[in-house]
Amino acid sequence: MGKKRVLVCDDAPVIRLMLKDILQDSGYTVVGEAKNGIEAMQKFKELKPDIVTMDIIMPEKDGIDALVGILREDNEAKVVMVTAIDQRDSLMKAIRAGATDYIVKPFEDERVVLAVKKALGEA
Repeated sequence: MGKKRVLVCDDAPVIRLMLKDILQDSGYTVVGEAKNGIEAMQKFKELKPDIVTMDIIMPEKDGIDALVGILREDNEAKVVMVTAIDQRDSLMKAIRAGATDYIVKPFEDERVVLAVKKALGEA
């Protein structure tokens, strides 16, 4: 079946790196990274990943707008939102817009992997 392919979107390089390490250690392939919502939408179109991790607060285009754009491109897309604990309103907006699941920063490795597995129907 091959490794599932992930696109990691976050404006903070350190968060992208952490997510990448966690996911690769768990057997996923990180096929791309994006630092804002515009890039996230472009890379989704180009790379067609199995799943996307999407930060909510990003410059230029936030994660919710990017989520909506990605779902417009592919309504089966799996998008796991990454959010800070104080962003509950934004998170609810993302879930209503069609996010598959969410992870709260600071995140634990297990929670990241579980959210991705659940979103992909592996858990």
